[in-house]
Amino acid sequence: MIIEYCQKAIEKAEYKTLSDGTWFGEIPGFEGVWANGESVEICRRDLLSVLEEWLLLKVRDGDPIPDVDGMKIEIRKVAAA
Repeated sequence: MIIEYCQKAIEKAEYKTLSDGTWFGEIPGFEGVWANGESVEICRRDLLSVLEEWLLLKVRDGDPIPDVDGMKIEIRKVAAA
């Protein structure tokens, strides 16, 4: 589920070429998730890595995670055994 969520999120990424010839990418609705690379492929790879780390921080901190195409990641507290 996490992989599918990340794939759907990365499909929404927007890329642009910067004045120095590098690529910048970000995912709308995912504040702070952005990357920069020498090629669009490197930028996309790095963006996916940033997204994964961002999700882990959201889970750790209990912050809300945006829905992507109806997909939700919800963290529920479970009673300890």
